[in-house]
Amino acid sequence: MQKGGFVYILTNKLRTVLYIGVTSNLRARLWEHEHHEIPGSFTDKYNATLLIYYEWLDTINSAIEREKQLKGWVRKKKEQLIVRKNPQWKVLNEEIAKEIYSLLY
Repeated sequence: MQKGGFVYILTNKLRTVLYIGVTSNLRARLWEHEHHEIPGSFTDKYNATLLIYYEWLDTINSAIEREKQLKGWVRKKKEQLIVRKNPQWKVLNEEIAKEIYSLLY
């Protein structure tokens, strides 16, 4: 049985950086970003730890394809996507454990 996956977008405090990632466990992956578990990585270097957007897809392969699609977009188009779901660019990190996983499990 294949698991689904999340595509997500992180930013930094000044909202100058956008990082797009994919994972099957968003809660664990956010913890890794927040705690700078991969020194020298893009998110570590630019302190991109604030979740502002995510999508759930039924398969991890679909999530990977969506990640590639979003990474190919210009910043303005990425910002438009974020604003449709999260108009104020509210930081969603704290909501992850409470909302997403209670719905899935």
